[in-house]
Amino acid sequence: MENTDTRVWLYRDLTSQPVTQYFAWVSLPVCLILFSAGFVHLIAPQSIGSGIPEMKTILRGVALKEYLTFKTLVAKVVGLTATLGSGMPLGKEGPFVHIASIVAQLLSKLITSFQGIYENESRNTEMLAAACAVGVGSCFAAPVGGVLFSIEVTTTYFAVRNYWRGFFAAVCGATIFRLLAVWFQNVDTVKAFFLTNFTTDFPFDPQELFIFALMGWTFYDNLNHCSVICGLGGASYVWFHRKYVLFMRSNKKMNAFLQKNRFLYPGILALIVSTISFPLGPGQFIAGELSTHEQVTQLFSNFTFCQKDLTVEQAAIVQHWQTSTTNVFVNLACYILFTEK
Repeated sequence: MENTDTRVWLYRDLTSQPVTQYFAWVSLPVCLILFSAGFVHLIAPQSIGSGIPEMKTILRGVALKEYLTFKTLVAKVVGLTATLGSGMPLGKEGPFVHIASIVAQLLSKLITSFQGIYENESRNTEMLAAACAVGVGSCFAAPVGGVLFSIEVTTTYFAVRNYWRGFFAAVCGATIFRLLAVWFQNVDTVKAFFLTNFTTDFPFDPQELFIFALMGWTFYDNLNHCSVICGLGGASYVWFHRKYVLFMRSNKKMNAFLQKNRFLYPGILALIVSTISFPLGPGQFIAGELSTHEQVTQLFSNFTFCQKDLTVEQAAIVQHWQTSTTNVFVNLACYILFTEK
């Protein structure tokens, strides 16, 4: 039973009182987040965070103590499992890159035929760059994107001979990732992560192509770049997040207080996010009953949400994206604001 199914069962079938339902909805993610925070702090504080900034630093030749050790791997895997199980809208790309790099480093130490790679600093860096590609390939089943990401991480220098290594390793990781779905998730065969069924005779309207171009078009000026819609939203989020991080770092009293009360910050954030996604509250405007994967899958549904002659299956999908007082467009706007928080 997935975490979202468990939460739905707790708040819907276990009790009929709204207060008790709210407690049942928020208790599971808060407990998992607190467990994750406590476990990683106790086992390996180096596993805290995404791991991508640390990997960039390591690939530039700086030695970071305990960042590629076995106990960091254990803390990262357990902490990531609990965090993803909590249902919080958090990504796994950074942790997967860190985990893949740790596994590659440990294999180079333990397997005799790989020890030469570990002892050679240049080859060890190339191995870690390929491991970054494996992390992204295993996360999204996107080997080409994984290789491009490894180039982005290394930034200043990327050996041409490492292209095929990174691509081959990323393809293997992506293949195993999709095979796991066949073996353990009752999937019939290996297929695309998100399937589409556009008609071949009339796949797009001309108006749609204009909207796609508007959303994806990018212009550059000096060292900064932003796109018309999506890029501008992403740049705004990065700007606000940077201001927030700088404020937290410069506030010494706040830092001292949070260091003494390590569980307070993650617990409050988990409580706030769970409250927003509560289906009987604000969550009714953002399809709170669904997991992130289910939300994206429904948004990829190949039919018009506003059409009148909906089938039973289509009506069940639209039901999650509208309420008695709001329509699909209002709920989609709320969903975008929630996911960009």
